[in-house]
Amino acid sequence: MCLALAAPAARAQDSWPTRPIRLIIPFGPGGISDSVARLAAEWLGRHLGQPVIPDNRPGGNGAIGLEAAARSPADGYTLLAASASHVVVLPLMQNLSVDPARDLMPISITATNPLVLVTSAALNTGSLPEFVQVVGRQPGKLDYASGGTGGLSHLGMGFLLHRLGLSMEHVPYRSGPLAVQDLLAGRVPVYLGNYIDIAGLLQSDGLRVLAVTSPQRSIALPAVPTVAEQGYPGFELGTWNGLAAPAGLPPAIRDRIAASMARACEDEGFRSAILRLGAEPSCVGSAEMAATIARMTPVMREAIALSGTRVE
Repeated sequence: MCLALAAPAARAQDSWPTRPIRLIIPFGPGGISDSVARLAAEWLGRHLGQPVIPDNRPGGNGAIGLEAAARSPADGYTLLAASASHVVVLPLMQNLSVDPARDLMPISITATNPLVLVTSAALNTGSLPEFVQVVGRQPGKLDYASGGTGGLSHLGMGFLLHRLGLSMEHVPYRSGPLAVQDLLAGRVPVYLGNYIDIAGLLQSDGLRVLAVTSPQRSIALPAVPTVAEQGYPGFELGTWNGLAAPAGLPPAIRDRIAASMARACEDEGFRSAILRLGAEPSCVGSAEMAATIARMTPVMREAIALSGTRVE
């Protein structure tokens, strides 16, 4: 009897996909995460032989889309546009009805995105050591902007300040671009956020790019040293976007999706599209995605504790 049941399941995996696939995106249209997800959907649709349809499910800081994906059948016809913000940070910040570690299966990280430390030119710092000196002389008296309380911009800066031994006041904005507008105008001196937020302003005399938080220099900013290079070895912080599925997805389907995404990062057109977003193509598979989540979770737990942000 068990063999009789197993045979149809095996045939279903072998023939997958036979109909369109839904990609749940737990945020609204626009922005780097949505854009990366749509690039992955378009690539998979072309190479799997069935359309992959983006389904934006914003709300609850990402919880609505995350929970909808986790509760879907594990048959390969519902995928999640996963991100560090929603798979790692959100469960540490908010009481959810699902547990991503238990209810989701990692598939592939599509792109990585280091955070960038930027200051107003008025702060008169050209490197991270100079930043430490200037801010260290004024403990708690200078502000830093973020794209919102509890986001990676906020938590990452708090974690960086702790590592640097500095104290600053947090000024949350509704988004990264709004924070950068005030940074450029000199109304706030410091911002840590995505490269895409500053990409169009790199030639401005009003900004100074001091460091990236990735372990290696960013492809987009090869002249900008990492935090680690500037005297803080081992420091690593960034965000990523990828694909996950409801737990229980057959490994054969998981591996087929991951293999398709691995080929995407070998395609010049796909790589160029990711780079234009200010991200870096990655396309690592399930095991490395799981390891990335495992490494990042204690770091973000500590960052949340340092920020004083309460779990809801």
